[in-house]
Amino acid sequence: MIVTRRAGAIVTIALDRPAARNALSTAGWNALAGAVGAVAASDAAAVILGSAVPGIFSAGADLADLAILGEDVPGRAAFRARMAAAIEGIAALPMPVIAAIDGGCYGAAVALALACDIVVAGDRAVFATTPAKLGIGYPGGDVARLADRVGRGQAARMLFAAQPIDADEAARIGLAHLRAAEAVPTAEALAAQVAANAPGAVRLLKRTIADPGNADAGFDAAFGGTEFVERLAVFRNRTR
Repeated sequence: MIVTRRAGAIVTIALDRPAARNALSTAGWNALAGAVGAVAASDAAAVILGSAVPGIFSAGADLADLAILGEDVPGRAAFRARMAAAIEGIAALPMPVIAAIDGGCYGAAVALALACDIVVAGDRAVFATTPAKLGIGYPGGDVARLADRVGRGQAARMLFAAQPIDADEAARIGLAHLRAAEAVPTAEALAAQVAANAPGAVRLLKRTIADPGNADAGFDAAFGGTEFVERLAVFRNRTR
């Protein structure tokens, strides 16, 4: 259910399980974590996380798997760990990750979007964090990421009410960063802009955003790198 393709320096990871509205089963979480791990080891400049199924990003975790956890007590922590391996793997990718949301994004799928650096919401995007409807919770790391993104009050509203919000509302509260008629073309254009820059510098800047308190050494070292020498020479030639 995970399709990965590469075009130049841009990798697209697409969820592709149309019969289940891209719900992620245990096997799906494992496959996504594996795909993310392969991308992490590559020289890709940018990643787009999207859907190969029109009208849906993902329905979240597969309800059939969740139902099993009612009786399978040892399996609960294992299931949570599988989800975390995929979600945290996306968050830890060294290159920028852009989520393209052109449909419904529910439950655990919101956590996937939150793990991305930039979220693009299309006209058909709908977001809902729905564990309260099922009588369960949301992993602590995902709640923290949601609160950090939209603020504690908006995070509380989304979790407690469990009601869907549209693309405009998602952009207003900061859950989505860019609003577009269609998310995929906008995400692709943005990824191309990212890929046109020095890849090492972009990765350095991503690390700086994540940990600005430990960025000075990287900032200083970049001046001695080949990217700076080559890019500066090109810039000078253009201005002559």
